[in-house]
Amino acid sequence: MEDPFHTPLAGAIGEPYWLNQDGAPAPAEPLMGVDTADLAIIGAGYSGLWTALLAKEQDPGRDVVVIEAGTAGWAASGRNGGFCSASLTHGFDNGLSRFPDEMERLEQMGLRNLDEIEETIRRYGIECDFERTGELNVATTDWQLQELTEYYEEASARGLNVQLLDKEQVRAEINSPTYLGAVWDVDSTALVDPARLVWGLRRACAGLGVRFYENSRVEKISSGRGGLRLHTWRGRLEAKQVALATGAHGQLLRRLRNWVVPVYDYALITEPLTDAQLAEIGWRQRMGVGDSANQFHYYRLTADNRILWGGYDAVYYNGGRLAPERDLREETFRVLAQHFFETFPQLADVRFTHKWGGVIDTCSRFSAFFGTAFRGRLAYAVGYTGLGVGATRFGAKVMLDLLSGEKTELTQLTMVRRKPVPFPPEPIRSWVIQVTRRSIAEADRNGGRRNLWLRTLDRFGLGFDS
Repeated sequence: MEDPFHTPLAGAIGEPYWLNQDGAPAPAEPLMGVDTADLAIIGAGYSGLWTALLAKEQDPGRDVVVIEAGTAGWAASGRNGGFCSASLTHGFDNGLSRFPDEMERLEQMGLRNLDEIEETIRRYGIECDFERTGELNVATTDWQLQELTEYYEEASARGLNVQLLDKEQVRAEINSPTYLGAVWDVDSTALVDPARLVWGLRRACAGLGVRFYENSRVEKISSGRGGLRLHTWRGRLEAKQVALATGAHGQLLRRLRNWVVPVYDYALITEPLTDAQLAEIGWRQRMGVGDSANQFHYYRLTADNRILWGGYDAVYYNGGRLAPERDLREETFRVLAQHFFETFPQLADVRFTHKWGGVIDTCSRFSAFFGTAFRGRLAYAVGYTGLGVGATRFGAKVMLDLLSGEKTELTQLTMVRRKPVPFPPEPIRSWVIQVTRRSIAEADRNGGRRNLWLRTLDRFGLGFDS
């Protein structure tokens, strides 16, 4: 039987759309020989770049060096959907279930963090198509609509700027026959070009005197006289302090293997829509969209009116090994294409130009956690679970506060002081994750009803979605 999605996918390039653009900074030279720094940052994605920028803004005389295995933004920071969310807790409901006593403060901190990101982008002239459009959370089944209504009541009671839309109202915003209702979170999400944000942050850091070594994978961290030593195969960087900002990549701290697993996420992007095609779906306010299933999709318009369509099929490969060939998964691309055309049947003639995947660092609480090692000389932030575009700036502030050794408002947060529940060792880990993934898919098919396995995870604070 002919594959109905062969034609729309036939010309898709197997590379991240964002990183396939022109405009990337020339890569820095690799580390050769021995160098020193006051603060060394491992990783030149959002987490590392925000840490470098904030460190230099706090102390212009501080010698800050960023060392990167590839080039800036090549991993998760250049492969995501460009949703820059104010949420620090992977959504309101997830945060409320885990940090109920702090949720009001965390929401305020998150909105302030997003305000400061917007101000930083303006101040440094970073051209990344920043649009503070908010996010539309849509329901495509009755059980999703009920849960969205409950979320709206809880969020509005706490003063969040949310609007509840019925079927006619949401379809007036974005015309999909699948929508039954929605909650529009009006001001807590901005859309960005993720690669251009990375490149702009890198240029801003360099302008403040941050030094870079790229194509320099750190293979080992060891203690040295007065600090730490970062070893690459061609050189060594000696630093008084270190911020570890590698996400799912790198196994430099053995303890993190208990808490973090790599999950692959996949996305498609269309050719630019014509004016007539865009008129068919509306979307005049250009907000980002996420549906409310456990296996959810996220999608948005780009500056040139392409639709980025991603999510749903979060894949853990047994054993957790990272491999470049796993960045492309044709089975998932066909599923994503099918769901795209079900959502927008009026776009039946649209073709996809790019398809790609990448790895996300996730943990059992689905939001970042923090800590130190090497007697406080190293700080880390990891586990953002796909919402790191904005939250990494908050994480950078936490890492710098932890390295200061002082008690601060951030270091005293329960969210910062507590670790998530660790994952079991392999092969039990793979079994647990695959059983959970199958149970999540089953819940979506069964009106959102969670089976005994998922209810048990909920009971132990491990409520799980994709």
